[in-house]
Amino acid sequence: MAGLSWIEIIYWAATIIGGTLFVLRLIMLFIGGGLADGDVDVPHDVHIGGDLHADVSGDHPDADVSFKLLSVQGMTSFFLMFGLVGLALLKGNLPVLVTVLGGTLAGLVTFALTGLIFTQMKRLQTEGTIHIQNTIGTGGSVYLTIPRNGTGQVQIIAQGSLKIFDAMSSDKKSIATGEKIQVVGVASGNTLIVEKTK
Repeated sequence: MAGLSWIEIIYWAATIIGGTLFVLRLIMLFIGGGLADGDVDVPHDVHIGGDLHADVSGDHPDADVSFKLLSVQGMTSFFLMFGLVGLALLKGNLPVLVTVLGGTLAGLVTFALTGLIFTQMKRLQTEGTIHIQNTIGTGGSVYLTIPRNGTGQVQIIAQGSLKIFDAMSSDKKSIATGEKIQVVGVASGNTLIVEKTK
């Protein structure tokens, strides 16, 4: 580092720190490291002697957006772009103040874009749990004949996906494969109560 000015050392340090963290996070992402996206699962049910009971959720969708932006992804992108743009502007023989402002602006823009990208990606995530009560009123068809006083199978669209459920007839009559049905209730467990539609 001999022969480098103090500002070049700062830019190179920011670039090396940001670049190293970026590469490490990329490697963790590809090998399936759980910390690659900043999510860590911890127990959230806390029991503290006596009658005191606290249930703390790990998800805070209403958290302030500015706090969400302060993530490893955001900081990594800020340092990387601050250093790279600062060095590029410095090599263009611009005044130090201009290079600092340019590097800071580039870092902040990248920081904001990274936060926006990850916020949008979080919105794309969906919960895979099927809430069987949501199937009531849904139409579908018999997949496996529902015998008289017995259980067969039906296929319906549940929460955006085609699913197969055990089902029984509401009037205890047989319903043949391929017949159109409507879910009218839920029996014990995950068995649907259906009726033949006309």
